[in-house]
Amino acid sequence: MSRSPRTRQSASRKRPQDESSATAEQELIGTASHQTLAGAPLVGVRGADLAGSAATLLKGVVKSPLQAGRHLGDYLKALGGILDGTSTLEPPPKDKRFADPAWQSNPFLRALLQSYLAGREELERFIDSTDLAPLEKNRARFVASLLADALAPSNSPLTNPAALRKLVDTGGMSLARGLRHFTRDLLHNRGLPTQVDSSPFTLGENIASARGEVVFRNEMFELLQFAPTTGTVYGRPLVMSPPQINKYYAIDLSPEKSLVRWIQDSGVNLFVISWRNPTREHRDWGLSDYALCLDQAVEVARSITGSPDVNMWGSCSGGITLAAYLGWLAARGEGHKVANTCWAVCVLDMPSALDDTTLGLFTSPAALRAAKASSRRKGVLSGQDMARMFAWMRPNDLIWNYWVNNYLLGNSPPAFDILAWNNDTTRLPAQLHADYLDLVQQNPYSNPGSLEIAGESIDMSRVQVGAYVVGGTTDHITPWQGCYRTARLFGADATYVLSNAGHLQSLVNPPGNPRSFYYAAPAREDDPQTWLQSAGERQSGSWWPHWRTWIQARSGDSRPAPKKLGSRKYPPLCPAPGTYVREH
Repeated sequence: MSRSPRTRQSASRKRPQDESSATAEQELIGTASHQTLAGAPLVGVRGADLAGSAATLLKGVVKSPLQAGRHLGDYLKALGGILDGTSTLEPPPKDKRFADPAWQSNPFLRALLQSYLAGREELERFIDSTDLAPLEKNRARFVASLLADALAPSNSPLTNPAALRKLVDTGGMSLARGLRHFTRDLLHNRGLPTQVDSSPFTLGENIASARGEVVFRNEMFELLQFAPTTGTVYGRPLVMSPPQINKYYAIDLSPEKSLVRWIQDSGVNLFVISWRNPTREHRDWGLSDYALCLDQAVEVARSITGSPDVNMWGSCSGGITLAAYLGWLAARGEGHKVANTCWAVCVLDMPSALDDTTLGLFTSPAALRAAKASSRRKGVLSGQDMARMFAWMRPNDLIWNYWVNNYLLGNSPPAFDILAWNNDTTRLPAQLHADYLDLVQQNPYSNPGSLEIAGESIDMSRVQVGAYVVGGTTDHITPWQGCYRTARLFGADATYVLSNAGHLQSLVNPPGNPRSFYYAAPAREDDPQTWLQSAGERQSGSWWPHWRTWIQARSGDSRPAPKKLGSRKYPPLCPAPGTYVREH
């Protein structure tokens, strides 16, 4: 994030542009903001895995030459229909790449598009017709989709009608700007298109700006206490465990979408961990170390507030750490320190985090071993490396969208707070990465005794806490069915909330969006689909007010809000957002 003293524009204020450009930018923002990095550390995809998948596709051709020949003939037949104007092939209505009317009105572009669609469809049909094993078919489909996405005529400056119009309208300036953007990304972004203009955002000013203080710091984390905005606060504080990948302020973006501010306005005494961005010298920090950090945070919050126990919140991989901590407390007979828990887009049944996902295609024992060896050799798993791998898992959304916007149209990438946060990547210590990958194989939260934290065997059946669990209907990182299984770990009285959003949007879901809705009901069904059918009427709006009622009822008695943050034992060290969040 920029910290230089300069005039900055808000995320919502954009340069003057025509209505179609503004719409295109909003679509770019909307698509990309659904693709966040938080689940990526679960697995590492190697170049060898992708090469092996390409070989699988060739293997299908070798093993099924007759089918290959038949589908080639069908493709040539389809080309004949395209040339004589009888083809009815059209792109899916939701495919924004071909929304420009010129793809239909211009005969050449229409024929080019139909040829592309025919080739893609015949390749998919060929893969379906082979006798490859199901996993091999899925990997072949993935490689075929990468190839098809890359060859889309919308990616070419000579056949993208919007790019050609802008080239003429700007007298060639759009091409010059695009070449500048391309050269910059080649030199400074390892050849991938830049996704966001982060310059308008300054930590502590117009992003991560909720009022608070750092009240504790050690070598692994800072603990932020945020100032309530109400005259009274509840006696039981809430301690948040954010993911170790990316930084905590996903919950404190621009003020109008800040969950931190919503909690401040709820009379809840909030403490949030801000993890340090580790370097190679911290390669040995593992899951046990992070779980014990949660205990330190809880002890500080209990001391400052005088409460005998706390409520806790875990988001995504921060929830994985919270589960390890709760299991450790239960094993030590100290479970009384945590009364209730909230889990946002967090899957604790590890295999279900990879079911029906692209990452799951490459979760082989060999891939996991190679991923661990790579991070151990380097000392850390780089956030930039994870972002590159993740981008190639969803290239239309995270690569080709920006290829067209930045290079063909010559536009600058959008300025948007969610994308700026997602671009502010962190590293994972090698040991924590290895521990995460072991969770995939061992699934310890569903298999008691397969995980030890600081010498204690973890058995989640011994954890007795209230639970409020949130999933997202379109979340492809932590699928909502897997999040539902998290709720089931805490018994039939756990509350499960299903929001109509993706991974981060399930969390950043402030009231006011007319398209928002959710379902909420106790997790009393074994099967998530059965739960959904019996969850009752969908409820309009954000789930935040529903959660506010839930957490307030479980936060103890009200008392006057503290006039100062921290305490004599834990005095404020510096204002929020602190120092660790600024490390790159």
